[in-house]
Amino acid sequence: MAENLIKPENLVYEKTKVLTDRVMHYCPGCGHGTAHRMLAEAIDELGLQGETIGVAPVGCSVLAYYYFDVDMTEAAHGRAPAVATGIKRVFPEKTVFTYQGDGDLAAIGTAETIHACNRGENILIVFINNGIYGMTGGQMAPTTLPGMKSSTSPRGRDVATMGNPLKITELIAQLPGTYFVTRQSVHTPGNARKTKRALKKALEYQKLNKGTCFVEIVANCPSGWKMTPVQSNKWMEENMFPFYPLGDIKVPE
Repeated sequence: MAENLIKPENLVYEKTKVLTDRVMHYCPGCGHGTAHRMLAEAIDELGLQGETIGVAPVGCSVLAYYYFDVDMTEAAHGRAPAVATGIKRVFPEKTVFTYQGDGDLAAIGTAETIHACNRGENILIVFINNGIYGMTGGQMAPTTLPGMKSSTSPRGRDVATMGNPLKITELIAQLPGTYFVTRQSVHTPGNARKTKRALKKALEYQKLNKGTCFVEIVANCPSGWKMTPVQSNKWMEENMFPFYPLGDIKVPE
């Protein structure tokens, strides 16, 4: 019986070789770990490990280079699309991606993101949106919802004084340089599978040299939201998804 359990035909899950064995630093219940796994599995299944270059910026994903067993480089806060642009132009045959949080991509990196997408740089941008600055103390981010509490909006985000949340994914979808834009999540097995399919499409589309692919992943932040992982997933479904609806926003014609 024990021998049958280890036969290949009974294998349910095997760790992808694109992830290293290093223990991740992310908080328990955080969506980053699952997002990493989906991206790594997509790279693995497409046979792209040896030709992929990733860019890790500042934020919770600052140590992403520890976890992906591909060529990785670090970028200054918000500058990942600019660094990825340089890499892709020097090595056009490589598959290039950035992995960024909302504070990095939609705050200090707004200009780099918009202009890289507007130019149609042939890269994949993976955008983790948890509506808060998770790494630096839970401050309000550009994506923080109206009324959502953070360390810098303890009474909730007041749109009258703090402005509206930035739906940057819808914004960049309007740019002529973007080829595929989608918003997904990883909080359930079904949603994680949809995210992996989206990432695989984006990686495959890069071979077509048609422009920027942009995959937003709406994720939870149990620590920053001051909730348990289960509570944070429920809150995300009830509050984040109505404001940031899941699904494809721009698909190739």
